[in-house]
Amino acid sequence: MLLPIVRIIAYSKRFFMKKTYYLFFFIMVFGSAVYAGNPDRQGEAGAYELLMDPWARTAGLHTMGTSMVRGVESMFLNVAGMARVNKMDIAVGTANYLQGTDIRLNAGGLVRRIGKNGAFGFSLMTVDFGKIPVTTASQPAGTGATFSPNYFNLAFGYSHVFANKVSVGILFRGITEALTNVTASGLAIDAGIQYVTGDQDNFKFGISLRNIGTPMTYRGEALSFQRPSPNGGAYNITVDQRAARFELPSMLNIGASYDFRFLEKHRLTVLGNFTSNSFSRDQIGGGAEYGFKEQFVLRAGYRYELDVKDQIQSPIYTGLSAGASLIFPLSKLEKETKIGIDYSYRASRVWQGTHNISLHLSF
Repeated sequence: MLLPIVRIIAYSKRFFMKKTYYLFFFIMVFGSAVYAGNPDRQGEAGAYELLMDPWARTAGLHTMGTSMVRGVESMFLNVAGMARVNKMDIAVGTANYLQGTDIRLNAGGLVRRIGKNGAFGFSLMTVDFGKIPVTTASQPAGTGATFSPNYFNLAFGYSHVFANKVSVGILFRGITEALTNVTASGLAIDAGIQYVTGDQDNFKFGISLRNIGTPMTYRGEALSFQRPSPNGGAYNITVDQRAARFELPSMLNIGASYDFRFLEKHRLTVLGNFTSNSFSRDQIGGGAEYGFKEQFVLRAGYRYELDVKDQIQSPIYTGLSAGASLIFPLSKLEKETKIGIDYSYRASRVWQGTHNISLHLSF
């Protein structure tokens, strides 16, 4: 009686492990298609708000923690990290994007464990451009009216971990960009995998494929205008102008990290990461994160863009980033219930850099 059950369990494990390999194969195959690093295509994509990091922990490492990201922030970088939360992770974040531009990023999300090995989550990110004056050719100083673009994306993801070693995930993201009378919308898919090994799970490896989706096109009344009738009639005719399509800024991330633990209370993690961008140059970088009792954390990173030939082509960020976190339990009895406050800064060539602040509540 027990033999068929044992065989079923063994077959199920092999089946799910095969699914993991299939996802790994999917990421590598489509990643090779994404791989380009072609500067000639730079500027041809749109929806670049998908690359703006609203979270302080990932931003402190310059968005290079592909192998070690966890919880809500993994929905931005590597969805496979969702399944490595304890029970639940709730987070909100805000960023003063390139201080001086008056652009703010706001985000919130929740990840919850489902069963023993699964996790489901959702996140929302918005871009606040502030109030922009309306100008016309006849009134270049402004008409007195203002407008504000409405950019946001909503994501739903699922992640599953096998034998506490391999976690995989997939995420669907809806994207909307809108003005008063013109709108563009699209759908993107992210996929990721993380592998953990070592006596204390010291070594971590991760791959994520981001922003693979449908081209977007602007539509709306703003693309319609009136012209005199070609036949000389008394009435004008309405002409619809076709807007050009644009692709999403797809990319492939490959990262690895290793934890050095010493004196029981200290952890030093070193990491490296490679990013292949479809519509810009490739990037490579590394960083380090120090944790004391996992209550006080310092992190710093440096990211370098390859094949930059002159100052004009150099990226907006200088490559330097740094951040810190304070994490403490809410009660002595419930030590797994923790609240964390995170801050990060990324230096930029112009303006005054980007500041991120996040708040985490984990159970």
